[in-house]
Amino acid sequence: MAKKIINEPSRTLMEYRLLPGYTTDETSIDQISLETTLAWTPEGEQKFKLNIPVVSAAMQSVSGVEMGIELARLGGLAFIFCSQTIENEAAMIRDIKSYKAGFVDPFYVHPDMLIGDVFEISKSKGFNTFPVVDVNHKLLGILTKNDYSGTHHAQLKVSERMIPRDQLVVGVNISDIKEANKLLRESHQSVLPIVNEDDRLKNLVFRKDIRNHMNYPMELLDDRKRLLTGAAVNTHDYKERVPALEEAGADILTVDSSDGFSVYQKRTLEWITAHYPHLPVIGGNIITGKGFRFLVDCGARAVKVGMGGGSICITQEQKGTGRGLASAIIDVVNERNRYFEETGKYIPVVADGGIVDSKDITIALALGADYVMMGRYFARMEESPTEKIQLNNRIMKPYWGEGSARAREWKSVRYYQMKFVEGVEGFVQYAGKLRDNLPETLSKIKASMSSCGVTNIREFHENAELEIVSALSIREGKVHDIYMPNDSSDYKSDKY
Repeated sequence: MAKKIINEPSRTLMEYRLLPGYTTDETSIDQISLETTLAWTPEGEQKFKLNIPVVSAAMQSVSGVEMGIELARLGGLAFIFCSQTIENEAAMIRDIKSYKAGFVDPFYVHPDMLIGDVFEISKSKGFNTFPVVDVNHKLLGILTKNDYSGTHHAQLKVSERMIPRDQLVVGVNISDIKEANKLLRESHQSVLPIVNEDDRLKNLVFRKDIRNHMNYPMELLDDRKRLLTGAAVNTHDYKERVPALEEAGADILTVDSSDGFSVYQKRTLEWITAHYPHLPVIGGNIITGKGFRFLVDCGARAVKVGMGGGSICITQEQKGTGRGLASAIIDVVNERNRYFEETGKYIPVVADGGIVDSKDITIALALGADYVMMGRYFARMEESPTEKIQLNNRIMKPYWGEGSARAREWKSVRYYQMKFVEGVEGFVQYAGKLRDNLPETLSKIKASMSSCGVTNIREFHENAELEIVSALSIREGKVHDIYMPNDSSDYKSDKY
């Protein structure tokens, strides 16, 4: 006979509804904060926070460079997938980190170089502003796109077209981006060079970055004002992969595994914690309190909860292992709270898989999750790394799981040792740009929290009241008993 048999059914997120609380002026939608802890660190929670409680899954069809950039600019975080070579994953991390940096590490040129050579560099690098330095790295001037033509000035030297140092506004030993931006605003320049006391070049700050920040006030930045990014690792080549990802600038790692309660994850977490203690790692996936305790004892700084609930995941069908996400969150959160009482360490819980729409995000947060990880939601967006196709008069994007045959074509994916697949391949309906969809989702979450009378996610954990609903109650809560002609209603759902 089995060691343990639970005769109560596990619950899914769709089986719960929130009971409203008292909404006040202080809990109006515009007063609600969605900021949440990304990972526990010894330095404190302020170092690793999300401005919105959503991250994208480490999947080939979800989290590429464009998604990593745009989601971080909107306040969330993307996890770059590890089902690729170490070199490719590290390159993707570098692309995100270099996209928008308050203090940019400059690519410089020398005064005796020909403009034609600089023009070729510009075409290959994708930018056209270059600081000019001497052999001692002292600033001599700036060469911008307005100062040269690749055709007409090709045979001239950089020194003949650059703006010389004595005509530039320059910041000296500035480390505060606000101070740099103020100095740049008062100048007529598009870029501000930053030098040390010996006039050696340190960084550049661009005017366009100031405008970008105004358009993206929630953007998630590191202490050097670069976009935050995450990266996935597996339990096989982590000793080679982690150093490369850390060097590329990854801010946080997640172990990509369908079952995190294993000796393989233990070895991975303990090795990373011992060799890179400054680099937080999210462990998972698990679905029990015992699994949570195991992962945090191994060094996990956050824990992913969920098994077999994703729209393209068939782990439960193939192996019979899994649990309704709501039941998993409740069990794990109870253990997380006990761990917090014992140690004072607050370990964030990540709801991963089984999120169908914005209501499910809200329920997961109310049950105690600190943020959610989603795949299908982001796979529909313009920024996901797949191409749009026309299918049955609809614009679609391909979507496949990391346990699918397609993902397993790469030799070192997490499932390479298996003789069967744990995911499928299909299509999702194209939804447009992320910035045109995500704000509506976040507004729905805020509206739910406002109705419950809370102002932030911690209060949501403490004060939310939920109730299990019957199948008939679920039907009652949907549109029913009316005729709705196609496209004639303002009603909109985000579950495609």
